[in-house]
Amino acid sequence: MNLQVTPRFSAITVALLSASIGLSSLAANAAPAKPAVLKEQGVVVCPDMSALWQDRKDDDRYMSPPVPIGMPPSAPPPIPAPVVLSGARPLAPQVAAAQQAAASAAVVHAKAAHASAARYVSKARGITPGMQLPERNTENYAHFKDNALTRTDDNPVSTFSIDVDTGSYANVRRMICGNDRIPADAVRVEEFLNYFRYSRNEPRDAGKPFAISTEYATAPWNNGRTLMMVGIKGYASRASSPPPANLVFLIDTSGSMESEDKLDLVKYSLKQLVKSLRPVDRVAIVAYAGSAGLVLPSTPGSNKSAIIEALDRLDAGGSTNGGEGLELAYKVARENFRKDGANRILLATDGDFNVGNFNGESLKTYVASQRSSGVALTTLGFGEGNYNDEMAEQLADVGNGRHAYIDSPLEAQRVMHDEMQSVMQTIAKDMKIQVEFNPAEVAEYRLIGYENRVLNEADFSNDRVDAGEVGAGQQVTAIYELTPAQSAAKGTSPRRYGSSEAATSTAAGNGEIANISIRYKLPNQDNSTLVSQPVLASALQRPSESLRFAAAVIGFADLLRGGTNIGNWHWADVIRTANSAVGRDADGTRRQFVGLAKLADRQLAGTAVEPKP
Repeated sequence: MNLQVTPRFSAITVALLSASIGLSSLAANAAPAKPAVLKEQGVVVCPDMSALWQDRKDDDRYMSPPVPIGMPPSAPPPIPAPVVLSGARPLAPQVAAAQQAAASAAVVHAKAAHASAARYVSKARGITPGMQLPERNTENYAHFKDNALTRTDDNPVSTFSIDVDTGSYANVRRMICGNDRIPADAVRVEEFLNYFRYSRNEPRDAGKPFAISTEYATAPWNNGRTLMMVGIKGYASRASSPPPANLVFLIDTSGSMESEDKLDLVKYSLKQLVKSLRPVDRVAIVAYAGSAGLVLPSTPGSNKSAIIEALDRLDAGGSTNGGEGLELAYKVARENFRKDGANRILLATDGDFNVGNFNGESLKTYVASQRSSGVALTTLGFGEGNYNDEMAEQLADVGNGRHAYIDSPLEAQRVMHDEMQSVMQTIAKDMKIQVEFNPAEVAEYRLIGYENRVLNEADFSNDRVDAGEVGAGQQVTAIYELTPAQSAAKGTSPRRYGSSEAATSTAAGNGEIANISIRYKLPNQDNSTLVSQPVLASALQRPSESLRFAAAVIGFADLLRGGTNIGNWHWADVIRTANSAVGRDADGTRRQFVGLAKLADRQLAGTAVEPKP
């Protein structure tokens, strides 16, 4: 029996195999493989990039798998010829010609894939011949220490600015899903808490643009302590539409942005926002690398195709002059200013500024000086390896904006479509919270998180001190851990000479544990309004679903930072508590959190967390 063997691979198969030749020897040096798709109660725990591939399916740069930075692919193979075993009959001329044409087409695809992979390598992070390759991981996070347990006798007043950022949670999720080491300073517990929605009192009208909710219950990790949760929810009118938007997309197109999770994800993310633009909204696009330029002048939201085409034309390469980009973006925003609209710059970057004005303090001073123009700055962080979280987060803080981190198309949809709708409509600005504790009821307290938002007591009444903004429908959550006056669980040692007797104020005998005061300004006002309400000791109750879930989030974040504030609580306690408080979970974020905690328990517990300095 005569056997004849001929190539039966499709052109695409040959192309992919060709592009893969030479990569197997690099496997040992490649980054750890991402975990397989993991689901928790039907919700994906680690979002992937599949939606991104659909968005740019015709882009030849992604015909082959990504190549590790600095590792050039091998040359493509020669054209494969038909294989004929000895003794086999020759192929018919038409069949042989067809096979040869298919093989030639396959190699064309392979060469394109090979060229694109080489282009990926040479342009990633701005690499040029002779340039020294950067370190594998140069991510930057601002150092901070957890708020300390404070004696109420010494200082009964705690003051801080609100914060609606969520970037820390999404960034740390990316690290857990990638089995990466987690710097303790990357974990900001208030951004973990504010990533989730909780049951809150509803504001009744725009005259008082937010409602305050409080809850008081025993701490799950220490029966001798309690948790006091303060929740704020902004007013969202269903009858009126958001004000017209004047937006400037400020996009980092430097060489460091050349990867799937950076510039391509930036484009996808901004397109989600473009889809929801109205004819009254306008968008301009500024890009910066070694220098800055206007890619698209201010364009009405009705011309979505022009905006999307301008985004699609962007490519990455060169150094990063973020300072020049900011200056041009503010200039464009001022030129198209809408007096009664939302004027905002959306900076999409990995934060890796390296030419021009890239001094962090200088950039913060410049952005702070632009607040009076009425233009806010929101920062959107992308990528890994060189991500400058400190720069992105702090620029948003001083720019009257919000900081988010986008690790996947799924997070892009959440941030750009859902969250940005409320960000675009500020209902209260310069919002500060001040809590005065009653020494007769509370011996000690600790504000959980908000370390970089703590203010001096006198700052609360000073309307010139900047603070955070709240958008329509947004929530803010803050939690204090308290030691009741009669509890044996005090964390500070008794003093020989100092402790005062029980407070002699009116509140000492009426069971108030604290008085919560909030100052805020309406968007077009310069003078603040004060609202206050007490919290009674009699309000102590079994923790609600919201407080139980928030406690699990606190435990999760604390374990990632070293686990010094939650007694003997461990991952199993976090998972059990979160599971009991999933509730309706319409957006799936709570179930995803449970899955992430399980993944952290397997991958990170005691092995992959960098200790606090």
